[in-house]
Amino acid sequence: MKKAVSLIIVLFLMLVGYLPKSEACTRVVYKGPNNTVLTGRTMDFSIEIPANKWIFPRGMKRNGEVGKNSIEWVSKYGSVAVSSWDISTPDGMNEKGLVANMLWLVESEYPKFDKKGDKKGLAISLWAQYVLDNFATVAEAVKALEREDFSVVSDCIPGTDKFTTVHLSISDATGDNAIFEYINGKLVIHHDPSYTVMTNDPTFGEQLAITKYWNNIPGKTFLPGSVTAADRFVRASFYIDALPQTDNTRVAVASVFSVIRNVSVPYGFQIDGYPNLSTTRWRVVADQKNLVYYFESALTPNTFWVDLKNVDFSKKAKVKKLDLSNNRTYSGETSKEFKATVPFKFLGL
Repeated sequence: MKKAVSLIIVLFLMLVGYLPKSEACTRVVYKGPNNTVLTGRTMDFSIEIPANKWIFPRGMKRNGEVGKNSIEWVSKYGSVAVSSWDISTPDGMNEKGLVANMLWLVESEYPKFDKKGDKKGLAISLWAQYVLDNFATVAEAVKALEREDFSVVSDCIPGTDKFTTVHLSISDATGDNAIFEYINGKLVIHHDPSYTVMTNDPTFGEQLAITKYWNNIPGKTFLPGSVTAADRFVRASFYIDALPQTDNTRVAVASVFSVIRNVSVPYGFQIDGYPNLSTTRWRVVADQKNLVYYFESALTPNTFWVDLKNVDFSKKAKVKKLDLSNNRTYSGETSKEFKATVPFKFLGL
């Protein structure tokens, strides 16, 4: 009886509690033999979110874009990143195999920031890029970010009344994982190599509770099939663990893509009364062992990639851009298709 009541509660939360408020991104990490590590994610958003791909070299001078009280740094590592509206980095991998993914989390509440105060600030548009620029491993990033030397500062997406509320996941070439969330104005860090799956909602602590419950239900017998965050979390968790263990790169990449496609939201799908239900716009798989960054858009027919070993990340190198506007289509390895350009300006205050 107790188990039946628990099931009813969980199903109610899935079908009612999480559906209206989700921007539906999903992220998974695959670990195979011989140090094979791949991170895959979907970018799901309720409005068009134009993307371009960028190559950022080492030695770039950056600041937190929140005024005179901004944190400043020079990039230690080069990276390949995907931009949103050419104002932020929601996803990328650096030359050491560290991957950063930003996913929507409506429960996020950031610390109050005083532009004239003592605490330095970092615009949320730069949060993932800051990590890619400065750290080679998850452990390094956790050690630095837990000091809270700066405040993450958020604002509305330009042209909308949608206040940006995201959490940040990172993974590295060793298979380590961490998730950073701001809950009630406080930084919460979840750090463990086993944290291989996350979705946009609920908070990661609640996602772990969902995992604990569904571990008692055989995935081969029943898996929840809706597009809610909780259901996607359960499916992604089951499938990423059920994949064959292989160090064959072609098979491993295809396997991870198959999982994130399974948890994608069909293009244009919507339910009346739930305006925040989100179409999958693009997908990424990052091969952290071989340093290859794969990308596919929902509106183009091909998956293409960048081999970071073919990229010049030296301080003398130029910023380069792969233009994805107007659904431009590429095929295969695209490092030579990037064009030197002026870097975009991160959105700040």
